[in-house]
Amino acid sequence: MSQTAQLMLERLVKALVENPDEVVVTPIEGDGTVVFEVQVNPDDSGKIIGKKGRTINALRTIIKSSATTGTKKVIMELVE
Repeated sequence: MSQTAQLMLERLVKALVENPDEVVVTPIEGDGTVVFEVQVNPDDSGKIIGKKGRTINALRTIIKSSATTGTKKVIMELVE
């Protein structure tokens, strides 16, 4: 489950940025949670955040809804 969500998140983020080669999505699994840390080029971080955080919130919603079949909670964080 987390690998599918990771691939989907990676594709979505790569489609939004100008430097898709520098996108790194790292899953960190804990007790009942999976945190996806997303690293992008510093010039592209604004594109991931979007106006008033709308883009990053939309990405978080997509990832959470795609992982509802699993038993773990899924969180996405942008790492700078």
